[in-house]
Amino acid sequence: MSDTQVPRQLHLNVNILHSGFVPSAWRLAESDPYAFADVQHYVKVARIAEAAKFDAVFLADNAAIVDQIHFRPITALEPTVLLASIAAATTHIGLIGTASTSYNEPFNIARRFATLDHVSGGRAGWNVVTTADLPSARNFGRDTVPDHAERYARADEFTSVVKDLWNSWEDDAFVGDKTGGSFVDVRKVHPIAHRGEFFRVQGPLNLPRSPQGYPVLVQAGGSADGRELAARHAEAVFSASQGFEEALAYARGLKARAQALGRGPEAIRVLPGLTTIIGATQAQARARRDALVDLIPWDYSLTRLAGTLGVPVERLQLDARLPDDLPLPNNGNGNHTFFNATLALARSQQLTVRELIRELAGGGGHRVLVGTPEQIADDIEHWFRHGAADGFNLMPDALPGGLQDFVDGVVPILQQRGLFRTEYAGHTLREHLGLARPVGRPTNRAAA
Repeated sequence: MSDTQVPRQLHLNVNILHSGFVPSAWRLAESDPYAFADVQHYVKVARIAEAAKFDAVFLADNAAIVDQIHFRPITALEPTVLLASIAAATTHIGLIGTASTSYNEPFNIARRFATLDHVSGGRAGWNVVTTADLPSARNFGRDTVPDHAERYARADEFTSVVKDLWNSWEDDAFVGDKTGGSFVDVRKVHPIAHRGEFFRVQGPLNLPRSPQGYPVLVQAGGSADGRELAARHAEAVFSASQGFEEALAYARGLKARAQALGRGPEAIRVLPGLTTIIGATQAQARARRDALVDLIPWDYSLTRLAGTLGVPVERLQLDARLPDDLPLPNNGNGNHTFFNATLALARSQQLTVRELIRELAGGGGHRVLVGTPEQIADDIEHWFRHGAADGFNLMPDALPGGLQDFVDGVVPILQQRGLFRTEYAGHTLREHLGLARPVGRPTNRAAA
């Protein structure tokens, strides 16, 4: 390492999944069942993460009720509104929100996230998703889900248009010259005049370029189309991998594809999802996992697993292994990421359905790490040092308690090993992630 080279630093986000990743987390004695719709719950989690110097909080989203609400809380609050509230209660932590390219318009999303970047002082990120569930389609007047290739073609054009809108003002377009009476230099504000397969957008955006240039682009998708979208546009990727070799191949392949598209080797941060269940001993951690799983009705877990795999629940028998013939859900038009991750775990360990549900902690495809703070720090360090991850999107078993356990137990070990910051070096999400501020590239030099 040269004297001027900055050591690689681990990145940590917390995915605030209402009461926690495990579906039964809301039933714990210390949990508030109404937390899923309480802004103060999210603010509290964000403040814990900020005190530990995390890169960002991450909010998932759905455009419909896609879980079994007779038992589990749902993603209810709209992410950008909620993140604006979190921004007002914090000073440094990044703010990543999910918005679908299938059920929004580019101008609205460009404006919404640029506004969040302005009001937060440069801490916003947009998680690009295409949305594959039928209930969401029906909420927007469709009887079927658009096919996989169409969703990703639309997402590619959608994201390109949003970036053009974010770049439609040059950095110095706003003047504000009281003496000369010049408010905006209109020669530096440009329409984008986009005419594409899915969208017609004139532009420009109706607010100046935001503090980061534009918000950080995040993407979550494991299909071939998803990886191509990420390679073209993403600056951070929320991935799902159950094993080290699988994660390493994914990270290397994605970064190589990005480089082949003319982006730098450090253009993307790969952040696999990771659920942590922590105990003072391995036995205590496993006991906590089992106690949480035992609070979940088996019919709930079976129905959720069947949905992930795209099969009728009757095909799953608790004490048998998964069926051999499992094609991609909905003829390939379902969620590839969680299907592949779940199937990989079941096949590699030869698990029965009951064992699989327990290993997943009742969840939906992300890796679950059960152990002591030292064991979890060792695992994180191994994946990080060997290139399988640039960091992790953490999904603690329960919130806020599971995050506090990670902050108190794991973070100090990572800091002692020189892997994770002890103070923020900057104020924007791009600075936290070590990403360059994008150079504005107006698409039309004619004056607005």
